[in-house]
Amino acid sequence: MPYVNIKVTREGVTADQKIELIRGVTDLLAQVLDKNPATTFVVIDEVEMENWGIGGLPCEEYRKSQQS
Repeated sequence: MPYVNIKVTREGVTADQKIELIRGVTDLLAQVLDKNPATTFVVIDEVEMENWGIGGLPCEEYRKSQQS
């Protein structure tokens, strides 16, 4: 009974994109690990940007530093 938790920043991930992620992860687990799609759980959490950090920086600052 696989459980996959996908976390993304809340920046406009569409309902269609979420459907694709759920379907794609479920299909991948079925193909690679022979897991039953009927018992595969995929949860998508959208996190506010101010609650996400990378390399010791808030997400927005990190992204700005990568553009330089």
